[in-house]
Amino acid sequence: VQPVESGGGLVQAGGSLTLTCTASEDARSFYSIGWFRQGSGPNREGVSCFSLDDGRTYYAPSVKGRFTISGNNSTKTVYLQMNDLRPEDTDIYYCAQGVGGATNCPYPSLADWGQGTQITVSE
Repeated sequence: VQPVESGGGLVQAGGSLTLTCTASEDARSFYSIGWFRQGSGPNREGVSCFSLDDGRTYYAPSVKGRFTISGNNSTKTVYLQMNDLRPEDTDIYYCAQGVGGATNCPYPSLADWGQGTQITVSE
């Protein structure tokens, strides 16, 4: 029931990476798929999310204009293109799938989570 993540790695500041998340086979077509990162607080921060049924998106203010999310409902796969990466983007990024809320991100407490993938941006 877990989504499957790929991508991530080490990149210099200003560089680009792409994250891919494929929802599990039992994911519903109306689910949202989102990328979250741990940050310094107790809760994971929603970075960018995609609603599978209508393509609506969400971007955190800190990534708007730099990250682009897209998806394919037939394959239940979502892509996060990250450009102009900054050292403060360094974190573990988690994919989540589940019923979306007003932001089109899955409700964290109800979502199924991937294992996480490390992104490190060097100066």
